[in-house]
Amino acid sequence: MFNGLQWWHVLIVVLVALVLFGGKRLPDAARGLGRSLRILKAEVGAMSEDKKDDATETSQLVAKPTPITPSALPPVVTEPIAPVQPIAPAQITVNGRPIDQAR
Repeated sequence: MFNGLQWWHVLIVVLVALVLFGGKRLPDAARGLGRSLRILKAEVGAMSEDKKDDATETSQLVAKPTPITPSALPPVVTEPIAPVQPIAPAQITVNGRPIDQAR
């Protein structure tokens, strides 16, 4: 069904763009699109370089693990936890008096 763009497809797209944007705005739109694509290309390249740098840094970190011996660990000190005090139920008040005395 879709075998590629024919010459008349391109012509229709150019004519529609010319009608929508006009002759004066079309070069500015193309220039802005070109700048946007250059910025996008630069950012994608920077992201791929960052991934390569991160991969080399993590491989260097993972390649040299330092073993921990039990004698190097500090002794574990446990302290007793104080018991929890019960909380008195909240009193519902009306005008400063408990609800059972408000009536």
